[in-house]
Amino acid sequence: MTIQMKSTIAAALMLAGLGFAAQANADAVDDITKAGAINVGIFSDFPPFSSASADMSIKGYDVDVAQAIADSLKVKLNLVSVTGQNRIPYLTDKRVDILMSVGYSKEREEVIDFAAAYAPYYIAVIGPAALSIKGKEDLADKSIAVNRGTLEDTSLTEAAPSSADIKRFDNYNSVIQAFISGQTQLMVVGNDVGAQVLAKQDALKPEQKFQLLTSPSHIGLNKKEDRLKTAVKDAVAKMLANGKLDESSKVWLKTPLNPDNLKD
Repeated sequence: MTIQMKSTIAAALMLAGLGFAAQANADAVDDITKAGAINVGIFSDFPPFSSASADMSIKGYDVDVAQAIADSLKVKLNLVSVTGQNRIPYLTDKRVDILMSVGYSKEREEVIDFAAAYAPYYIAVIGPAALSIKGKEDLADKSIAVNRGTLEDTSLTEAAPSSADIKRFDNYNSVIQAFISGQTQLMVVGNDVGAQVLAKQDALKPEQKFQLLTSPSHIGLNKKEDRLKTAVKDAVAKMLANGKLDESSKVWLKTPLNPDNLKD
């Protein structure tokens, strides 16, 4: 073998090695940038966080945040509809780059990473503006609608005085109707359900009285994606600092954003 041939082979091996190294070092941000789009997993029917609008496009609080993340990466936003059953596999199989509306748990943390708490999720006592309710002690002798067997039911049962009249129903529509019709004075629901009531009942003027439990929603991503995690956290922090997250909360959740509700 000639010296020239040896040099050529050595150069080829070096280039191949560099190629493998580049491939090994590639991460989600590189893939997103190369594709020119970020794939974001959302629930397509989860108002007010994400649902079809009049023009059939998906809009909501989650979409606002997802768009801000895409803008920060200077790529197109591609929304991917997921379900509670398939969304973690979609993420780990890299069919999506991030997931919206992921509740934190130690079990999930063994499989995926969490980038930022961005959306408030809390269980609240809701009642008409005319009724003074400031804390759990004020629930004494009040009638309260709640969805049977849910976390709302458990939280209310633990907090309410023994004289509270807790009326349990089998679905959220029945809870809402009981409250709106005056069958109960109060209702206990998550802020996602509550936002729909607050938006539509002008005559009743319902308002959030106080919270029973807070557990913010996070953005999920695959493990060992530090650059993407930082980009997501920075985008959410920017929305919080410039007031955009508060604006989205007022539009979709019908209440100003309380930053304390983003703390675990």
